[in-house]
Amino acid sequence: MRPRTLVLAVATALAAPLLVTPASAGAATTPPRTGFETTNGARWTTQPEEQDFLARIDRDKHDVSIDRIGTTKQNRPLQLVRIGAGHRTANTVLLVCSQHGDEPSGRDACLSRTRDLAYAKDAATRAFLATTTVLVVPTANPDGRAADTRGNSDGVDINRDHMALKTAEGRALAAVIRDERPEVIYDLHEYGATPPYYDKDLFDLWPRNLNTDAAVHKEARILSGRHVRPAAEEAGYSTGTYGIWTDPATGEPIKQVAGDGQERILRNASGVKHSVGLLIESRVDPLTDAEKADEAYNNRRRVHSQLSALDGLFGFTEERAGRIAAATAAARRAGHADRGPVYLGGADNDPAEPAETLQDPPCGYLLDAAQYAEVQDELRLHGVAIRSRGDGAFVPVKQTMRALVPLLLDERAAYHLVKARPATDC
Repeated sequence: MRPRTLVLAVATALAAPLLVTPASAGAATTPPRTGFETTNGARWTTQPEEQDFLARIDRDKHDVSIDRIGTTKQNRPLQLVRIGAGHRTANTVLLVCSQHGDEPSGRDACLSRTRDLAYAKDAATRAFLATTTVLVVPTANPDGRAADTRGNSDGVDINRDHMALKTAEGRALAAVIRDERPEVIYDLHEYGATPPYYDKDLFDLWPRNLNTDAAVHKEARILSGRHVRPAAEEAGYSTGTYGIWTDPATGEPIKQVAGDGQERILRNASGVKHSVGLLIESRVDPLTDAEKADEAYNNRRRVHSQLSALDGLFGFTEERAGRIAAATAAARRAGHADRGPVYLGGADNDPAEPAETLQDPPCGYLLDAAQYAEVQDELRLHGVAIRSRGDGAFVPVKQTMRALVPLLLDERAAYHLVKARPATDC
């Protein structure tokens, strides 16, 4: 079972904000509230309110920092909030909130939980933050959130851009993952229900990509099955597996409608990059007559279900800190051993075809001068090691991001950047 001390402490902070003494002032202050909270869910927090909210936390709390990690096409800031002791901790957790701009509940849950962690004074939460750094990208798609659209201002789905890195938003997230090397990446979304087959308060899904290290995959399944879902269910919310329709009478799966192993999706890119990834999806549609009659009531259910799942995430990180760190560290080392196949397709519930499997990957890939000029920035954002060679470059497969190299450079990969030439002599 997940630890209760931290969960209860954070939940208490949400229900009744504490009076704390900020680092920069001698007088007590009341922690800030989001626009969503001040209106009791009647509307979502606006971008100006978000900026004021974050600036206030940054001003009050010495162990919270807020950095600008990018700028959108419409000149909105992409920001990273860092909560913790200020040094490298045993584990780093990254929350990515509202990649899809028309899915706002995760964003408001992230803002509230950022405040709760930042201002918490109880011993359990402070001990947790001494060993765990929490990183939050509060709004991963600010232009889409302003327009209430799934895509960014160019109409691009950011959650399909974690290989190509064509968007400012995707590039900013890739740089954070490269530089921070989070042990856990938690991606907050919403979905539209199809009763009675696809109709839970919360769905989640781990990395299905077959290049996810087995121990990292195991930890992601534990995060889902032993922590996030039980926490949500304990709070009264129903849960299920994202992308799988089920028979309401038997609970047996009927068909898969989403959730494959595409490496360009963040939860799968997380696994390929050796982080314990999890996607979480709250139900947009009203559940009851009361929710149909009161939009604010429906909105509150959406946010509160996300908050309950976050309790499970933090309980997981607290309880399994050593196992998570060991699994992700071993996965990062394994690429240097250069053993085993690399999969260009398939998923953990869909075995790869022979044509999708590189049983004996090349030792590396050669880029000519034009290819190197075209993709060197993206390779570096991914954290891929490159060796300059004449006018071009050599990209070894034997490296931390071993599986990622063929996914980006092999012409047989579905989302390759360029058709690089496999090296025969390394």
